Amino acid sequence: MKSSNKLALYILMFDMFITFSAVGLIVPVMPAYLKTFGAAGQALGFIIAVIAFAQFIFSPVAGNLSDRHGRKNLIIFGLFVNGLSQIGFGLSTELWMLFVCRFFTGVGSAFIVPPIMAYAADLSSNAERGKAMGWIGAAISLGFMIGPGIGGFLSNVSLHFPFYFGGSATIIAGILSFIFLPSIKPVIKEQVKSENLFQQMARSIKTKYFVLLIVVFVFSFGIANFQSTLTMFLTYKFNYTPNDLAIVMTAGGFFGVIVQAFVLNKLFSVFGEMKIILFGLLVAAISLYGMLYVSSFFIILLVATLFSTATTLIRPAVNTLISKTAGDEQGYAAGMNNSYMSLGNMIGPALAGTLFDWHMNLPFTVGAIILLGCFFLTFVWTKRKHGGSSVASMSK
Repeated sequence: MKSSNKLALYILMFDMFITFSAVGLIVPVMPAYLKTFGAAGQALGFIIAVIAFAQFIFSPVAGNLSDRHGRKNLIIFGLFVNGLSQIGFGLSTELWMLFVCRFFTGVGSAFIVPPIMAYAADLSSNAERGKAMGWIGAAISLGFMIGPGIGGFLSNVSLHFPFYFGGSATIIAGILSFIFLPSIKPVIKEQVKSENLFQQMARSIKTKYFVLLIVVFVFSFGIANFQSTLTMFLTYKFNYTPNDLAIVMTAGGFFGVIVQAFVLNKLFSVFGEMKIILFGLLVAAISLYGMLYVSSFFIILLVATLFSTATTLIRPAVNTLISKTAGDEQGYAAGMNNSYMSLGNMIGPALAGTLFDWHMNLPFTVGAIILLGCFFLTFVWTKRKHGGSSVASMSK
């Protein structure tokens, strides 16, 4: 990879790191913060679902726009919207304001993630694609890992301060991207007919990677059960403080970051992306269900680490396979990828929050079943005539 391309990739990694650090640092604060509004698990689930709903609507738009008009301006726009909405979240005085601010956080994320994924694909050759996606994934995981630790520490200042800090850092990332991120010309030379969201979703059914999009939706649904209710589960069952939650979230993501940054590309070369996806789904399902049967702090750390590592293997593997088959429509493919993921992230937390209020064990049981079902769906697909040979070729 050329040195100029490496610089651009580092900036993209930084943007992803800041974006997801800001998301991560509010995680340990949310249970206590929502209590000040008289809200609990169901509210948290729907607040997360609102973000995913906005991403579902705007991700295809952002992906298509980045194909036509370039990636840089959209990324900068997304960073500013994301940052301002986080600051607004901290300034909110009514519960409905939280939902409005999180909707705009989702809008900002929709204009950050697909263009960055498409930009990374533009910078890398087919052989380098897995490595580039692994680095982007490592930046995301590192943000999730460090964010909760920072959030737990900043919560000692006030419950509002982590939101101000995260929003300000995201805006600064937008300013730095404006100054240092190179512009890339649109990859689509011929303008295609403008499509609305439903037309784009319908077109995705005809793509070669449609089954992978289904996998994205299903595993995102299962993962969201864990991510949206873990903090509530540990708070209500074990009386964990924001600092305790920060340690669990930070330690849980550390090993995944190491694997993504230094090992993932070698795993892709040896086993292929599809086998990594299958392995990750199985481990994620087992560790998610296993969370119900552990109580020691260090065992909880271990199980959380297994789950985080498994899910950090799945995401870049799916992203790589989709990107390899997308051709010149990297923005569209990334937008669809993020849109299907947002569907899972939207339905999963809303259901998980409701299930948690019924019984705190239900989200983990249902999530494990969904992940296991996704494993069998993917396994069957690889064995059928439309999967076996094509998946093997896609993984190379």
